[in-house]
Amino acid sequence: MTTISIPEGKKVYFSSDNHLGAPTMKQSYPREKKFVAWLDTIKDDAAAIFLLGDLFDFWIDYKTVVPKGFTRTLGKLAELSDAGIPIYFFVGNHDLWMNGYFEEELNIPVFHEPQQFTINNTSFFIGHGDGLGPGDKGYKRMKKVFTNPIAKWFFRWLHPDIGVKLAQHLSVKNKLISGDDDAIFLGEENEWLVQYAKRKLETKHYDYFVFGHRHLPLTIELNEKAKYINLGDWVSYYTYGVFDGKKLELKEY
Repeated sequence: MTTISIPEGKKVYFSSDNHLGAPTMKQSYPREKKFVAWLDTIKDDAAAIFLLGDLFDFWIDYKTVVPKGFTRTLGKLAELSDAGIPIYFFVGNHDLWMNGYFEEELNIPVFHEPQQFTINNTSFFIGHGDGLGPGDKGYKRMKKVFTNPIAKWFFRWLHPDIGVKLAQHLSVKNKLISGDDDAIFLGEENEWLVQYAKRKLETKHYDYFVFGHRHLPLTIELNEKAKYINLGDWVSYYTYGVFDGKKLELKEY
């Protein structure tokens, strides 16, 4: 468990699901500029920044090349990291093939599983949210293929121009990957991440469960002391979370 103390006048920020590069690089460019502008607005009072996955609509760490694009985002993250602002990245289902680039080039730790954090004596359970809970069965099966070492080995043997183009096509067109069919609120009882959080509370208390993946800005009380927060996205809602040391709120940029 990682512990973070927020200095006076500082805040902790949470963001998720930018899907940069979708549906095309050209069409996502205005969204990227907006996200970078937001990072500029928070850099003076950010004690830490959590990026909860799907920053890119597709990303893979090759050994010697970097996927084209996203220069402004990567540059801004490097600037903030170099300025001493801790940034924590959780891979999503679109950028799960990260393998060292963020750590080595940007000094940003990358997590492939949900993590526990204590921030100003408040307990957080944080992750992207894909593959958790009773639902998402189609994606769970697909993730086993994507994370299989043999499948990853074969994919890396494709020329990057072919591999990235193929992956981008699947990322946009395949509903199991894109999650387009799930981006509708069907009631608390049908929210599988809510059900997952409630089951976690049976064995341990957390003040906040913070996830992305659903593309819906949601705040749901799990009991008198615990809340489930879904951060929404930077595609339709442009929402983010901000924790001032006492409470976590969703805001729109």
